[in-house]
Amino acid sequence: MGMMQEFKEFALKGNVMDLAVGVIIGGAFGKIVDSIVGDLIMPAIGAIVGKLDFSNLFIVLRPAPEGTVMTLDALKKAGVPVFAYGNFITVAVNFAILAFIIFMMVKQINRLKKAAPPPPAAPAVTAEEVLLLREIRDSLRK
Repeated sequence: MGMMQEFKEFALKGNVMDLAVGVIIGGAFGKIVDSIVGDLIMPAIGAIVGKLDFSNLFIVLRPAPEGTVMTLDALKKAGVPVFAYGNFITVAVNFAILAFIIFMMVKQINRLKKAAPPPPAAPAVTAEEVLLLREIRDSLRK
């Protein structure tokens, strides 16, 4: 069997296709959560705390060259090492929201699985001996 044939069999297995769909949807879902955190939650937290922009919270680890603007992007472009804890806060909030949403989805799915009634049991098949005994009983009653 050639390598291409093996790859084709692998790639077309149901689990691989399900995984591919999951990764694509997960990527799109991650972008939605990034937008929720970056565009809605973090600005609201920043407004409450005092108009902080979490993406620009950092500590410079080495002196910057003369004339470098003290923003995170400018320092990174200048090659200055920075401890960007504001980005970490944003990513951590992102993760917490994503984990909570996934938890709620799994909880809901589990609840729906429990709520679904079990399929009706198939009627028990009566053994042939029992049928014969019933016929004998019925004929003796006559």
